[in-house]
Amino acid sequence: MKIFSVAIENFRGIRSAKLTLPDHAVLIGDNNTGKSSVFEAIDLALGPDRLSRRPPVDEHDFYQGKYLPVEDPEAPEGAEPGPAPKITVEVTITNLSPEQEARFGDNVEWLNTITGVLYQEAKPVGVDAAEIKAALRVTFIGEYDPDEDDFIGNTYFTRSLSEEDTPSSFSKKDKQHCGFLFLRSLRTGSRALSLEHGSLLDIILRLKEIRPQMWEGTIETLAGFDVASDPELGISGVLESIDKSLKKYVPREWGVKPHLKVSNLTREHLRKVVTAFIATGTGEHAAPFYRQGTGTINMLVLAMLSQIAEDKQNVIFAMEEAETAIPPYAQKRIVHELRKLSAQSLFTSHSPYVLEEFSLDETVILSRSDDGQLGQSKIELPESVKHKRYRHEFRTRFCEGLLSRRVLIAEGATEATAFPVAARRLSELNPATYASLEALGVCIIDAGTETQIADLGALYKSLGKRTFALCDKQTDPAKAAIEAQVERLFMHGEKGIEDLILKNTTQAALDRFADQLDWPPHLVAKYPNPKAQAVVALKEYFGWSKGNWGIAEFLAQCSEAEIPKWLRDACITLKALCDPPPPPPDDDEPDVDPLS
Repeated sequence: MKIFSVAIENFRGIRSAKLTLPDHAVLIGDNNTGKSSVFEAIDLALGPDRLSRRPPVDEHDFYQGKYLPVEDPEAPEGAEPGPAPKITVEVTITNLSPEQEARFGDNVEWLNTITGVLYQEAKPVGVDAAEIKAALRVTFIGEYDPDEDDFIGNTYFTRSLSEEDTPSSFSKKDKQHCGFLFLRSLRTGSRALSLEHGSLLDIILRLKEIRPQMWEGTIETLAGFDVASDPELGISGVLESIDKSLKKYVPREWGVKPHLKVSNLTREHLRKVVTAFIATGTGEHAAPFYRQGTGTINMLVLAMLSQIAEDKQNVIFAMEEAETAIPPYAQKRIVHELRKLSAQSLFTSHSPYVLEEFSLDETVILSRSDDGQLGQSKIELPESVKHKRYRHEFRTRFCEGLLSRRVLIAEGATEATAFPVAARRLSELNPATYASLEALGVCIIDAGTETQIADLGALYKSLGKRTFALCDKQTDPAKAAIEAQVERLFMHGEKGIEDLILKNTTQAALDRFADQLDWPPHLVAKYPNPKAQAVVALKEYFGWSKGNWGIAEFLAQCSEAEIPKWLRDACITLKALCDPPPPPPDDDEPDVDPLS
C-alpha cells in the first residue's frame, strides 16, 4: 500500500495543494513552507487516532483562520452569504493488498498511475495494463457547526460523497487496515514507551492483539494506598485540620476525610502516567525512558518501529526531522531501516545526510506562494551538471540551496566565502543599513566557475527559488545568459575580486591586515617586509589563498568605510530586494538601486 497523491484545501497555511508522491520520498523546502502540514493533513484522513481528539480541528487549522460563511461585498443587499470554508483532504491510495481490496469492496476504483486519471466504469477495458492499479480514495472534511458552536470532522470514502445520499464513513477500523503512522519529531520519542492511545507501545500491543486486563487491578491497588499517611510526616495532621474546619461550614456528608492518592484512579489517567523505566548505566538505577539521552530515545524509537513493521508489513511511515539529536551515521540508518521495513516511507528533513539517501525522483521540493498555493517541483539537472557530480558535491554545493528560499550563486570559492563575511561585518557595524545573508534567508552557492552560474541559476529558478548571482566582469553574451536566469546580477567591473578589494579599500586597512597576518614562508622570502609593499604582497597572498578565506579574513577586520563601496552597495541592494522597507505614506517614488 502506498499514498499515490494527496489534495489539500484550506488547511493551515495551505489554501490549495495537489501532490503526487513516489514510493519513498523526502519533502524539502524552506521553513514554514508546509512540509509538516502535508503530513498532518494525511494524518487527518488516515491516522486511526487523530479523530479521537475533540474537536478534531480548531480555528487555527483553517486557512487564514477563516471558518465562517464569507459575505460577497458585490452581492445585493440581503443576499445570503456564501458557503463556509471547509478543510478537505483527499488521499488516493494504491498498491492495495488482496485483503484490503476485499475489505473495501465497492469503494475500490481503478487508477492510471501514469496520467493520474481514474476510470469511471466498473470494469474498464485495459484494466490489466501495468499502469492501471486498484485505488482507494478517502476524504477528510472538517468544518464549523454553528448549531453546536463547535468544530466537527470525519473521513469518508470519497466515492460515496458523490454517489450516496449519506456518505460512508472511513472508520477507525478501516484506517487501521491502512497502516499509516505519522511520527512527529517532538512527540514520538516522548510517548514511545507510555501506554497513551497512539503511542508506539500502544500500537505494538494492538497489532499483537494484546489487551492487558490490568486497569481494574491496578486501580484497586492504588486506591488502597494513602500517600504520606504516617503522622510523623505532618501532612495527615494538616489534612485533619482542614477536615475539621470544613465541618464548620458544610454538612458532614459533603466533605469527609481528605487524603492523598497517587493517581486520579481512572484508566485514562493511568495511560498517561504509567511509563517504562530503563537503566541509566551499569548499575541498577533506572529512570523513565524519556529521561534518557535524546539519541538513545531515537534509537529506541527505531527499534520499536522495526517491531511495528515486522508485525504489519504493509505500513506507511511518515517521519518528521529524522535527524533530530542523531549523529550522521544514525540518520542514514534510520532512513535505510524505514525504507526496508515499510511499503512507503515519507520524510521531512534539513539534513544533507538524510537528503543524499534519496534519488532525484524521490526528492520532492515544496514551495508555497503568498496566496497559499502549495506546489511541488522535481530536480532537473542541467546538462553541464552531471548526476555523478551532483551526488559527489551534494553536501558542499547543492543541499543548502535546495533547502533555502533565496539563493545567491557566486562565481567561485573566494566570492562564496568573502561576500557573506562582508555582509555580516557590515550588519554588525551598521545594522540599520545592512543585514547578513543569514538574516535575509539567502544561501550562497559556489558555482565553481563563471560558466556554471547561468546553469545553476536555471536549476534553482526551476525549483521556485529566488535567484541572484555574483561575479567578476563578464562578456556581454555571458552576462545576458546569467541575467536570463536570475532576478538580479551583481557584477563588478574588475577581472578578479582581488583587484576589487585592493583598488577600493584604504592603505590603513591593508597595513593593519599585513601586520596581523601570519605570512607563508614563500612570501616572507619574497617580501621580507610585507607591510612596506602591502598592495603587491597582499595581491600575491590573496591569489595564493584563493578560496581559502584570505579575502574573507581581510574584510572581517575592516571598518564600514574600508569595505569597498561596490560591496556595500551590493549588500544594500540585496537587503532591499529580500526585505523591502514599507513604503512611506503618500510616496509613489520607487526605491533607488545603488548599483543602477
